[in-house]
Amino acid sequence: MSEYNITHVEKTDRRALGQVKELLQVEGITLDKNLDYIAAVIDDDYNVIATGSCFGNTLRCFAVSNKHQGEGLLNLILTHLIDYQYKRGNFHLFLYTKIKTAKFFGDLGFYEIARVDDALVFMENKKDGFESYIKNLEQDKKEGKAAAIVMNANPFTNGHLYLIEKAASNCDVLHLFMVSEDASLVPFYVRKRLIKEGTAHIKNIVYHESGPYIISNATFPSYFLKDEETVVRSHAKLDIEVFKKIAKALNITERYVGEEKTSFVTSIYNEVLSSSLPEAGIQCHIIARKEIDGNAISASSVRTLLKAGDVEKIKSLVPESTYKFFSSPDAAEIIKNIQATEDVTH
Repeated sequence: MSEYNITHVEKTDRRALGQVKELLQVEGITLDKNLDYIAAVIDDDYNVIATGSCFGNTLRCFAVSNKHQGEGLLNLILTHLIDYQYKRGNFHLFLYTKIKTAKFFGDLGFYEIARVDDALVFMENKKDGFESYIKNLEQDKKEGKAAAIVMNANPFTNGHLYLIEKAASNCDVLHLFMVSEDASLVPFYVRKRLIKEGTAHIKNIVYHESGPYIISNATFPSYFLKDEETVVRSHAKLDIEVFKKIAKALNITERYVGEEKTSFVTSIYNEVLSSSLPEAGIQCHIIARKEIDGNAISASSVRTLLKAGDVEKIKSLVPESTYKFFSSPDAAEIIKNIQATEDVTH
């Protein structure tokens, strides 16, 4: 293989970034908006001939020029990104790839977690990573009828509480998976605290951090899927494939989700869950949102009020513990970040 240089592409470098985008487009890929490091292999004429990127502990947006196939550039860029991740303390790595390229990454040390046959494969660099995660979950297996909720709670509202109370009243044990990815305006350590404080009166809950295997909307890759509906359906299908294994480990037979009439994304997601989960022996319950004054309570409405500085107005929308937190000095930096964000509705 010829000697090539690998460089970090700054988002201000229009020439290199443009070439990265062109290279990805040939593969039917758009440059992911969620990237914190972009790498490129450069030839002697300073042209980008291979690229790959990172977001958090994930690797994404790989492409190699057709003129340089078979030169080992995918291996080169992957090795560079892994070294970069290790240097910043990320040792457990994940990637999403098309079906046709999964074998290449498998040969380079990545292991399949789950796949959606018409869209993507979800992989990690630990051979027993997901298996260990499932074994740890099995320690929380309980007797009786078990249900599950997966919740981001950005932040925790009376709507979330209503859904949890509804599910908990209809089962012996409720496994509550709190999305632990820090891709939300309210950081995970706060979301976790508010969920647990707001549900302390419900005694049949088993709390779980979702870990890296339950993927949020914020970090699910959309860059090689053709349109928004395909993205949502693929995310839901991948969620189901992972969740089926979780459900088996914990004897979960029911899953509860909140209804969302006004959200295209959530309605499609819920449609896929409700049609596919029963095929795996898991009943899916879509619960109507709790309302106040004829309006559904949502985390986005709470964030909107916080952005406007109307902390007092969230009191009717959230549990007392959530209101107390956002009324305290501890929330000042979070509210500042919310106020500095242009769109807080997503």
